[in-house]
Amino acid sequence: MSKQKYIFVTGGVVSGIGKGISAASIGRILKDMGFSVFMQKFDPYLNIDPGTMSPYQHGEVFVTKDGGETDLDLGHYERFIDVELTKDSSVTSGKIYDLVLTKERRGEFEGRTVQVIPHITDEIKNKVYKVRDFSKADIIITEIGGTVGDIESQPYFEAIRQIHSENPDDVLFVHTTLVPAIPGSNELKTKPTQHSYKQMMNYGIQPDVFVLRADYPITESIRSKISLFCDIPKEGIVQSENCDLIYEVPLSFKRQKLDKFICEKLKLTPKSDKSNKWQDMVDKFKKADKVLNIAMVGKYIELPDAYLSVNEALKDSGYNEGYKVSIKYLDSEKINEDNYEKMLSDFDGFLVPGGFGERGIEGMILTSKYARENNKAYFGICLGMQVAVIDILRNVKSLEGANSVEFDKDTKYPVIDIMEDKKNIKNIGGTLRLGDWQCKIKENSKASEIYNSDMIVERHRHRYEVNELFKKDLEESGVIISGVNPQSDLVEMIEYKDHPHFVACQFHPEFKSRPNKPAPLFNAFIKACGKLKYEK
Repeated sequence: MSKQKYIFVTGGVVSGIGKGISAASIGRILKDMGFSVFMQKFDPYLNIDPGTMSPYQHGEVFVTKDGGETDLDLGHYERFIDVELTKDSSVTSGKIYDLVLTKERRGEFEGRTVQVIPHITDEIKNKVYKVRDFSKADIIITEIGGTVGDIESQPYFEAIRQIHSENPDDVLFVHTTLVPAIPGSNELKTKPTQHSYKQMMNYGIQPDVFVLRADYPITESIRSKISLFCDIPKEGIVQSENCDLIYEVPLSFKRQKLDKFICEKLKLTPKSDKSNKWQDMVDKFKKADKVLNIAMVGKYIELPDAYLSVNEALKDSGYNEGYKVSIKYLDSEKINEDNYEKMLSDFDGFLVPGGFGERGIEGMILTSKYARENNKAYFGICLGMQVAVIDILRNVKSLEGANSVEFDKDTKYPVIDIMEDKKNIKNIGGTLRLGDWQCKIKENSKASEIYNSDMIVERHRHRYEVNELFKKDLEESGVIISGVNPQSDLVEMIEYKDHPHFVACQFHPEFKSRPNKPAPLFNAFIKACGKLKYEK
């Protein structure tokens, strides 16, 4: 029997109550006790991965080091437990069915009828055991997406029931539920939790821990009622409290002694207690008092989750430097030649994040121009670097109409072009430049100062690149190409000479940023914004 342990986190009858944060917080408290932790997310939708899904549908696509396009919850996992996850940390029903049907077409099932049980459930179990084997982690935490009762989720519940049967002493089930309040009386109701419990029992799963989400404190009487009706000890019932910072949730769980309860259930002996470091970080964050007003100029501003990792990296870098970062989301479609100076005049810095498609591009180009000409801090990420290149070659080098072939296939100056090996690809899913790529840093550049290294590795997600035919034009326009990929010579970073802070990168540094170790480029941007505002 395996000595490694498994924790499965499931959701009650209401979605969006912080199941991912609860899973990540459990990972954090276990890591602070000295255990190695690895995490994964199972999503029941039929897409192969979120890579081709609209940000309005699914929020941010988080990218792993090995190029997996995954659910945004993996970003929470990595930030909380500070472990680089992999493609196998993100599993969808589409991926599972694709694997099973491919095996069927190859004849691997030797003519047998292919069924949900055992073939689909076996493949799900294989995904759990695979990350167990290669990660060698003490504890594997797996979040099941969706809610209890969803028809799409049933194979996952059956699979984790089987894993419990195969490892009866090594599995813990955590169930997150909503305890709503009746408007007017503010009386908390436990019926959704009771019904959720009954549905779990119908699947053959007995929850060990309830994580309750409520707008008001869970009283002792409510705890007793849930304990009685759901056959769970009161020590296994904790509240996911509303916190000023999401990073307080692990500390809240620890105050409620969830760490002790988990160790007792899984027969674990803590190796250390490093929770004071996390507490110190939270205390430092809460002391930040100076305000920075940052404009994030993008095209998905109606849904801030589309930029989740960027948001967190900005805020975390701010906290680490003593600033509260106030992010104002500006719709780049609404920025034009007539209003851009007025719309952009009141901000301490500008961040243009990644994105796809022509919509709103001219507003982003004007943002680059405004920051460059007015000595305002500018930080471009992926598309944010490409629009900066277009701005500079149009407005400094006077290459009128310079553009990306993504937005204008017939442009006279294709300063951003599709990668040669991507030109004939028909499938758009999983064919971008993804995951970790090296970047060689130019000596005596701002990038060199920021990273204090001549070689870095960062994660990517894009299809278009700076056209090498225009490198000389860029340099003649005052651009320092401060980072290139050593294998392909592709442009990875640029900066603008004689400017307080105009830095852009082709990669996504937000994916490797951590609350206690902010990404260097975010930290440098925040420092520059603070210096320009407070040290005039």
